[in-house]
Amino acid sequence: MAMRTIDQLVAELPAFAGLGPAQLDLIAGCGGNRVFAAGEYLAREGDPADTFFVLRAGRVALEIDAPGRGALMIATLGEGAVVGWSWLFPPYRWSFDARALEQTRVVAFDGACLRGKCEDDKALGYTLMQRFAAVMLERLQATRLQLLDVYGEPAAR
Repeated sequence: MAMRTIDQLVAELPAFAGLGPAQLDLIAGCGGNRVFAAGEYLAREGDPADTFFVLRAGRVALEIDAPGRGALMIATLGEGAVVGWSWLFPPYRWSFDARALEQTRVVAFDGACLRGKCEDDKALGYTLMQRFAAVMLERLQATRLQLLDVYGEPAAR
């Protein structure tokens, strides 16, 4: 099996489906392959958010620290999922932990690199903002459903 280039991998990622070759080339210029072992952290809450990830294989848990309770898993993400949007918004800090549940292969993107390209190419910036806003909305809706399940009417349980 031939090794695929970052350009080829980026073109295959669902997060960037439908983008033109010039935009894909700009995005790929900020990406690189990474592998995380089971239990390894991709990101820690409060750390600088200078990277985001698109999962190629494996699973990642998004967790928050709950005082007195430890880490609470708020989502599990699999192949094709985007991990991280904090690279887009000041102060560029992770708002959760992201931990590999099994060996996980990702394309890791340098957020500062991509922010610079978005500043230079406003159409690319707008397109990526739309796509990341959709990811954020999807995660917020999933969290809402979790909260309804946890805090819903006692009679409904």
